[in-house]
Amino acid sequence: MGVRSQVCPILALGALSLAPLGCGKGKLGLGGPTASASAVVAAPPTPPPATSTVILPGGISAPATFANLAAKADPAVVFVKTLQEQTGRTGRRRVVGEGLGSAFVYDPSGLILTNNHVIANATDIEVTFGKTRIMKATVVGRDPPTDIAVLRVDAKGLPHLPLGDSDRSRVGDWVMAIGNPFGLSHTVSAGIVSAKGRTRSEVRGLNSSGYFNFLQTDASINPGNSGGPLIDTGGNVVGINTAIRAQANNIGFAIPINMVKELLPRLIADGKITRSAIGIVVDAVRADDVQRLKLNKPEGALVRQVVPGGPASRAGLAADDVIRALDGKPISGPERLRWLASIAGVGKKVELKVARGRRELDMKVTLGELPAPKPSLTPSPSPFGRP
Repeated sequence: MGVRSQVCPILALGALSLAPLGCGKGKLGLGGPTASASAVVAAPPTPPPATSTVILPGGISAPATFANLAAKADPAVVFVKTLQEQTGRTGRRRVVGEGLGSAFVYDPSGLILTNNHVIANATDIEVTFGKTRIMKATVVGRDPPTDIAVLRVDAKGLPHLPLGDSDRSRVGDWVMAIGNPFGLSHTVSAGIVSAKGRTRSEVRGLNSSGYFNFLQTDASINPGNSGGPLIDTGGNVVGINTAIRAQANNIGFAIPINMVKELLPRLIADGKITRSAIGIVVDAVRADDVQRLKLNKPEGALVRQVVPGGPASRAGLAADDVIRALDGKPISGPERLRWLASIAGVGKKVELKVARGRRELDMKVTLGELPAPKPSLTPSPSPFGRP
């Protein structure tokens, strides 16, 4: 049987503190456990210790209101409506589905960012500026593994949002989301960056071959918010709202904008991303791996398997090697290695810093092309979903 605890609230009134009334074993009293008719004079409050001024990074502050920020950013956020059509045996086209989502202009010449899943399989895409300006949009490029898509409308001089630096966003920083949840256009919500670096091991059920390094936020994100911007208090986009934790209160995920910026030039030029690969299967370095392999620190990406005849095999990599850096960039874990290797470029020669037990090796690998992932026919149920 558990022990029942008694909660005794303390009421503060100015400088006079009222002790619990009828709480504990003492009698009713004011300022002590025993009854007394004498007045109790509270000591003057102790002034708080002096604190140094906190200087936040440029463009970041705690706003008294989000109204000015929302008014400035909202004209660049658009409502996306898509149609999916099929042509029957008679040659007639019929609508088999439609979708709603959000997007935002990032280039005044008519370039728009959104999620790939917002426009996937669409045969017709419309974007609405404000309440009445409707325009047709075409797909410039898209990348399903990161869930990024670039659209274009035939217009110039559009209001747009600058792309910020998501690496500078800190856990606890204020952010604002604008989108069209449940078709309620131009809805604004605010919150903070709750966490950074959420990977596919933590946000399961999405594309198993995808690349995820999510910002987590408690700004309210709902169905229809997908593709909308996550904005810092300087008015810069730091993420694209993408996924939510179902049956949870305010757990949303956004693609960090720095990941998007790395892909934009290729998406605009080629319409897709051709990914490179080392030819290995990697995993996180665990505590038992450190002891088993006699490593000096639990960092890097552990090679679990080497693809026979692949780039890594030809370079001499072996199972249980630990990759610590790629072209001088530190590897914190397997997701970081997957990302850097995938965007380095097919045919590029990269230098790996490898730990093999207590030895440190420098190895050069000429990257091959990553095969396209096979679509899953029976996706597993997941508590995570697309907003």
